Amino acid sequence: MPASPKPQSFKKSAPQAGVAGPSDGAAKMPLSVNKQLRSLAHDLSNSLETIMQASYLLAQAELKEADKKWLEMVENASRDAARISREIREILRAQGE
Repeated sequence: MPASPKPQSFKKSAPQAGVAGPSDGAAKMPLSVNKQLRSLAHDLSNSLETIMQASYLLAQAELKEADKKWLEMVENASRDAARISREIREILRAQGE
């Protein structure tokens, strides 16, 4: 049986230690690397959106209780991944400024 999902927190997390921000005096990454990473993060977001939409539609079907638990795990993990992707894009956007 899958572990129970952890509660979701939608508060913006504090900046990570060691992550260079635009005003901390740290060297910026090369623009070409930033653009590549932003493109990959965008593609990842698109894939996650597809997973989230498919899980929403699957939730509309009549599922067994055990299957609902698996679906809930997919939904929670995709929301977490989408949040992580947004945070990565924010860091990359700050680096590009």
